[in-house]
Amino acid sequence: MTTTAYTVTGMNCGHCVQSVTEELERLPSVSTITVDLADGRVTVVSEQELADGDVRAAISEAGFELVGRA
Repeated sequence: MTTTAYTVTGMNCGHCVQSVTEELERLPSVSTITVDLADGRVTVVSEQELADGDVRAAISEAGFELVGRA
């Protein structure tokens, strides 16, 4: 298992959390997603390390911007 934290901009409500979570859940091997609105941090636990490009695409699809790893 690997845990990676990302900084995401633009999230400000529960619907934002739901959108980001739903898109990231579509990535293979993702088991847990935790979103902290206060600091814009998204923590992803997965069976194997995810490609940053895949995470960026999922977050973009949800309507937000991935700044980078936290």
